[in-house]
Amino acid sequence: MIDTTCRIADVVFKNPVVMASGTFGFGREYARYYDLNKLGGLSGKGLTLHPKEGNLGLRVWETASGMLNSVGLENPGIRRFLSKEVPYWQQLDTVRIVNLGGHSIAEYEEGAQLLEQFSLSGKAAGQKAYDMIELNISCPNVKEGGMAYGIHVETAREVVMRVRRATTLPLVVKLSPNARDLVGMAVMCEEEGADGLSLVNTFSAMKIDIHKRSSVFENLYAGLSGPAIKPIALRMVHEVCKAVSIPVMGMGGISSAEDMIEFIMAGAETVQIGTHNFVNLRAGEELTAGLEAFMRREGIQSLTEIRGIL
Repeated sequence: MIDTTCRIADVVFKNPVVMASGTFGFGREYARYYDLNKLGGLSGKGLTLHPKEGNLGLRVWETASGMLNSVGLENPGIRRFLSKEVPYWQQLDTVRIVNLGGHSIAEYEEGAQLLEQFSLSGKAAGQKAYDMIELNISCPNVKEGGMAYGIHVETAREVVMRVRRATTLPLVVKLSPNARDLVGMAVMCEEEGADGLSLVNTFSAMKIDIHKRSSVFENLYAGLSGPAIKPIALRMVHEVCKAVSIPVMGMGGISSAEDMIEFIMAGAETVQIGTHNFVNLRAGEELTAGLEAFMRREGIQSLTEIRGIL
């Protein structure tokens, strides 16, 4: 019997395949293509305290082996998520992760408090609303907040510390590859009580329209994701896994079972699938099956046999 289970804090994932925030909505659309209960987990669309329309202008640009996006955290706001999406999430048998963004430290903190209060109310009524928070301090596509908090360790420390105090839910911090000191950032998150880390978010990048002589994006820069970033993301996950003792959710251009195995061998507890969801609407189902097939072929009984072997 192959064992694919993983654990972050007291949350058990049936397998390491988690759908990344910003690429999967809240799951409803993909549920038309396969059973989401096959997934290890899903991280919902990034949420801010108040609804956000996102960036103006062009938002997506395909590149060689990847894509650029400048969505700008468009989302319905936490309160609408709680009323409209949580009842659907409560029907799912997979780990449900709330991705929390913000535009100020106070907004991050208030958002975490709101999620905490709702979670406690649900538990009192015998219904768990969600399993953990993924604190997003790494989005490169908003002018305030987002990556601005994810670049400098001491600025990020204030956000992580205050959100940690605001919630008893398991807390994973999503890190930016654009951080000045990524390993230092990871160590700081562990010091401040994070239960895990997820990395990497998109790389700050650019596309120029040479006829208009301007960037194709209103925000000038956008976030690069997809297979093009995988070797760099893999190296970063390896470096962070060597520096901390809390589990890491590795991501960055994963599009095959072999890619997932690489991240787990680099030390990741689970992996997240992002851009590949746009290429293959059944990616979650196929990657889960592909991982188990690989383990059978290689005679691997448990992921602990190969995790962090490098």
